[in-house]
Amino acid sequence: MIHPTAIIHPDAKIGNNVSIGAFTIIDANVSIGENCTIDPHVWLTGHTTLGENNFVGFGSHIGGDPQDVSFEKSTSSGVKIGKNNTIREHVTVHRSTSENGFTVIGNNNMLMINSHLAHDVHLGSNNNLANSVLIAGHIRIGSNCFLGGGAGFHQFIKIGDYAICQGNAAITKDIPPYCMAHGQNHLAGLNVIGLRRAGFNGDQRKEIKSLYNLLFKSGLGMTEALRQADEQRWSSEAQLLLNAAKQPSRKGIMM
Repeated sequence: MIHPTAIIHPDAKIGNNVSIGAFTIIDANVSIGENCTIDPHVWLTGHTTLGENNFVGFGSHIGGDPQDVSFEKSTSSGVKIGKNNTIREHVTVHRSTSENGFTVIGNNNMLMINSHLAHDVHLGSNNNLANSVLIAGHIRIGSNCFLGGGAGFHQFIKIGDYAICQGNAAITKDIPPYCMAHGQNHLAGLNVIGLRRAGFNGDQRKEIKSLYNLLFKSGLGMTEALRQADEQRWSSEAQLLLNAAKQPSRKGIMM
């Protein structure tokens, strides 16, 4: 299962039933879980851990140094990847800039060709990143999101659960949970189809829509909208949207 031209450091940890392709390099502090497939010409480096059943495509580089001019190369940091992820060709995932820090990928994600996760990104589970999506440093992405091809995302922002973003968008503010975004920081309403497909029932969707309209469509300033929202009781599903509005990133939430 390991091609004879692959270069694997003797200190690397390789699980059972792992396939490693030709000319791939696995460095000392890498750990690969069971049933993973690593294509040819892949480089896994740094303190990188892959869980079970991951696929890493041709030419991908995971665990490399961050693109931060102030980064000290002696920093001990890495990448943690969960299980059942599909990482396609020429994907790059950089290690953290912080001592003992990690860039984190959850479970069941699809990272399509040429997508990039910069240092200190936290990606949840069940996300789809289309071709050439660019995720800058320190971004927090929830779960069940779809980010369209060629979209770029500014550092330090948050992308909420079940969000969807159009291809080639330029996003510099938080995308709220359940919302659609396009262009340069434009909200396009709720991801209604995504919520239906995810099993949200009619009452849940109605409540989320009511809160969305209060926060983003009422014409009220955010401070007043939040005050009025706090006067009502919300389900845990709607509360996720309210919390995102109350606790935005340093870049602020899309309006």
